[in-house]
Amino acid sequence: MWTRDRGLRSIEGGLMNRRKWFHHAAGGVFGAALASVFRDDLGVLLGAQPPPSNDSQQEPGTRSHDLRPKAPHFPGKARSVIQLFMNGGPSQMDLFDPKPMLDRYHGKPYFDKIAGEVENIGAAGAIFRSPFKFQQHGRSGLWVSELLPHIARQADHLGVIKSMFTTNLTHEPALYLIHSGQMRAGYPCLGSWVVYGLGTESQNLPAYVVLDDPGGLPVNGSESWSAGSLPPIYQGTRFRSRGAPILNLRPEHEAPTGITSMARDFLRSFDHAHDRARPHQPQLEARLASYELAARMQLSASEALDFGSESPMTLASYGVGQPSTDSYGRRCLIARRLVERGVRFVQIFINGQIWDHHTGIEDGLKSACLKTDQPIAALLEDLRQRGLLESTLVVWGGEFGRLPIAQLADDKSERNAGRDHNKNAFTTWMAGAGVRGGTVFGATDELGFAAVEDKVSVPDWHATILHLLGLRHEDLFAERNGLQERLTGVMDARIVREILT
Repeated sequence: MWTRDRGLRSIEGGLMNRRKWFHHAAGGVFGAALASVFRDDLGVLLGAQPPPSNDSQQEPGTRSHDLRPKAPHFPGKARSVIQLFMNGGPSQMDLFDPKPMLDRYHGKPYFDKIAGEVENIGAAGAIFRSPFKFQQHGRSGLWVSELLPHIARQADHLGVIKSMFTTNLTHEPALYLIHSGQMRAGYPCLGSWVVYGLGTESQNLPAYVVLDDPGGLPVNGSESWSAGSLPPIYQGTRFRSRGAPILNLRPEHEAPTGITSMARDFLRSFDHAHDRARPHQPQLEARLASYELAARMQLSASEALDFGSESPMTLASYGVGQPSTDSYGRRCLIARRLVERGVRFVQIFINGQIWDHHTGIEDGLKSACLKTDQPIAALLEDLRQRGLLESTLVVWGGEFGRLPIAQLADDKSERNAGRDHNKNAFTTWMAGAGVRGGTVFGATDELGFAAVEDKVSVPDWHATILHLLGLRHEDLFAERNGLQERLTGVMDARIVREILT
């Protein structure tokens, strides 16, 4: 019965709120019967409107806090993005940007010329040649390190940017910048902007999926996939690569399908009535949307992560089952399965900073490449063979690069030397939808210290990705405190058309 505090008392006498009462009513025989009787009339009684159809299209940049597919600003080449984020800052002159002058000047002092650009001054050494050999690959003759033999075979599909630069040489602000366009927390990240602008083609899976490493979160943790000031419905959803993709997704006790469906409809009508009575509450909108998505995901998410339909050859190509490649290989394969099912943005992280080689770069780079090289190449080839590379943009890179001088370990030996952070130059690449494979854009100086030709900023990089998706970076915005907030900020951003078809 109703009490003065507007709660309900259960038979046992405990206080029960209305939502809990309806949950129990809808879950039992009485609830099933009630939901059946009210199926057609409940929406009218509560003033509820039916959910919008999944095929509706809306202009990006308008306030429509849902994940329905929306029309791009213009026809884009890419429908989805897989971002392979290399935490820590891969060394450009050891992977994609060979510098013969490092061999010529190896051991010569250079610190005095770049003293203001060194983070750990006490360990700064002389010019340090690459321990690795390079070779040209494919019809394009792209230079690739011996550490990446599998990616090297995909050379003619890569659009390499050698002239990237950023504005901070410390991990945290550099990570915020590459992910959100700002050097501090609280701003929407790239994936959130993409799904804000375009929604998703799959209504049974999250629009933006994060496949972080089971070994641990990356630096900056979940802030790397935050929606910031955008409604929380646009933030990334973490999927586990083994077992249930999301914990507690399935109910403890399964009910017959018909009763479950009627119960969901019953609760959903009350949810929407509650929502309409409290407009402009993005947290509430996101919570209700997450409940509904969780119900739809109970089958779709588990199926997306089920490798039972994959051939042994496919699993082997990704390195699944091999100690060094199993973890990253599984996540690359999951990424392909997700975009195949309409997910808009997939991000793959590695725990910690496996590319942050202040010391022991020779062994450290070998290990990082061994974990990622084969799975990434398999992903590109698998997407190509399935016809998905034409509509999927694959993006590789970290938050900055490394210096051409040695960073010395305590023993001061060359064998254990590494490289410090470098904000003035780093390399990224793109492949797939709209990218002209086998191209190289920009150049660094003779030692690889700074980008000197056709420099590409982080906003330029963001603008290029948005362009490939059919979004004009200057027209994709959200109102915040009376201002139009954009991923690319207020500065001019240039689309790197030279690597596009």
